[in-house]
Amino acid sequence: MAKLTGKVAVVSGASKGIGAAIAEELANEGASVIVNYATSSKQAEAVVDKIKAAGGTAKAVRADVSKPGEAKQLIAAAVSEFGKLDILVNNAGVYEFISLSDVNEEHFDRIFGLNVKGLLFTTQAAAKAFGNSGGSVVNISSMASLTAIPTSSVYSATKAAVDSFTRTLAAELGPKQIRVNSVLPGPVETEGTLAMPQFDQLSAVFVPQTPLGRIGQPGDIATVVSFLASDQAGWITGQVIPVAGGLR
Repeated sequence: MAKLTGKVAVVSGASKGIGAAIAEELANEGASVIVNYATSSKQAEAVVDKIKAAGGTAKAVRADVSKPGEAKQLIAAAVSEFGKLDILVNNAGVYEFISLSDVNEEHFDRIFGLNVKGLLFTTQAAAKAFGNSGGSVVNISSMASLTAIPTSSVYSATKAAVDSFTRTLAAELGPKQIRVNSVLPGPVETEGTLAMPQFDQLSAVFVPQTPLGRIGQPGDIATVVSFLASDQAGWITGQVIPVAGGLR
């Protein structure tokens, strides 16, 4: 039996990249999945179609989780559609690398609004929706929270906040049998990263520092998330786990 059979999962920001790979992997392991998107309805429906073609169950739901009301509606949609909630993957996020001299309030608010506020209020809603048996929250952080990357000051700060939330919410929600963990990808090849002007430069820097000698793929992250979401990880909470080919 697949390890997530009978579970219901929400994956925020799941229309492409790492989020899409996570949604597909959770469905492959038996979960019914809400594929969340904010703007890319066509891409989200393509992910749903792929899941269904493989025999899984999924539905696309639009919500901008940087807005607490919409985050709450996303969780409510999962319960309405599938009757319960067991797993939340906080994947939705935005990144932009700019020098300190170019940072402005709009840049700060946009990145913190989704990466931090969105995660917090989506988790708040999910914690209320989880049943008596608890649930699993997996936050997609970044190795940027542990390393000093020039021009990433605001983005890296948001991911450090994610890791802090992970530890404190694990302590707070543990008595309710809700586990909270962070996964920290290193550089991963996605549609978004390939479009970054700095991606080739970043790859040239980080690949030689990566013992496994390559850029990550979305599936590398998805399989770890699937494990953490499952009962096989039932004794793991409050952990901040690099998934980066040995990059430090």
